[in-house]
Amino acid sequence: MSRTALILGVTGQDGAYLSHLLLGKGYRVVGTSRDAQMANTSRLQRLGVADAVEIRSLAPNDFRSVLRVVSGVEPDEIYNLAGQTSVGLSFEQPVECMESIAGGSLTLLEAIRYLGAPVRLFNAGSSECFGDTGKEPANEDTPFRPRSPYAVAKSTAFWQVANYREAYGLFACSGILANHESPLRPERFVTQKIIQGVKAIAEGGKEKLKLGNLDIWRDWGWAPEYVEAMHLMVQAEKATDYVIATGTTYSLGHFAHAAFAAFDLDSEEWLEITSSLMRPSDLSYSAMDPGMIHRQLGWKSGIGLEEIVRKMHDDTLM
Repeated sequence: MSRTALILGVTGQDGAYLSHLLLGKGYRVVGTSRDAQMANTSRLQRLGVADAVEIRSLAPNDFRSVLRVVSGVEPDEIYNLAGQTSVGLSFEQPVECMESIAGGSLTLLEAIRYLGAPVRLFNAGSSECFGDTGKEPANEDTPFRPRSPYAVAKSTAFWQVANYREAYGLFACSGILANHESPLRPERFVTQKIIQGVKAIAEGGKEKLKLGNLDIWRDWGWAPEYVEAMHLMVQAEKATDYVIATGTTYSLGHFAHAAFAAFDLDSEEWLEITSSLMRPSDLSYSAMDPGMIHRQLGWKSGIGLEEIVRKMHDDTLM
């Protein structure tokens, strides 16, 4: 019999790639949106899976809504990818950020506990929870030091999942995800802003690409690989939290220069730094150690930053 997966946040980048992956494995995939009739399925459509994904209306903070969907769908696996996704936006909307991420996570966990169903839950965590790691890569034992409303909310959800796993015996785990990119990223994310900005210049635009601090360092991965890690975690014998990352850190400046090079442009001529785009407390250096998931589950990222930039560049030509 085919398995059923329920994906909260199915219309986002990760939700679309995960849907594509699971459908290819023979799953029945049900996704959620606050209003199913108004759901933006453009990413699902780009991957050719929109017609195969069932969309249900669900308000993550409404216990009755969550309970109704989970009990009606009867999923074998739940992937919680919902909630605010932008670090920058979280400074502007901190209350909504906490409610959508931590509040939504708690409601989902409580619904699973209440129903007593043998559901396996994956929760999307974030490397932002570690804060500034310095040159020492963070692993599963590194303490959290969140420095944004987004990171605080993700840290809260992480510990909620751990608590329900330990207190109630749920199969619930969190993937501590480093930055992961793809052509499905919206332009509010700096990587897509860079790609689209450089593309506009290459097509004859006269406006320079404006960025904030280029001396921030991140571990950037390829989103389609990361959803494979999510699925592997849910198939494991024991629910365990893992860091999901490439293990290699680059500066934002490196990403930007690679993007200009992909379009055969000189970044020195077209790149402008402006202080107005700098965040209140941006992380300087974020390094990740994904060794445990490789040793225990066999997952390892195979696509580095240069190839990510090339893939995002090539997509703009299609």
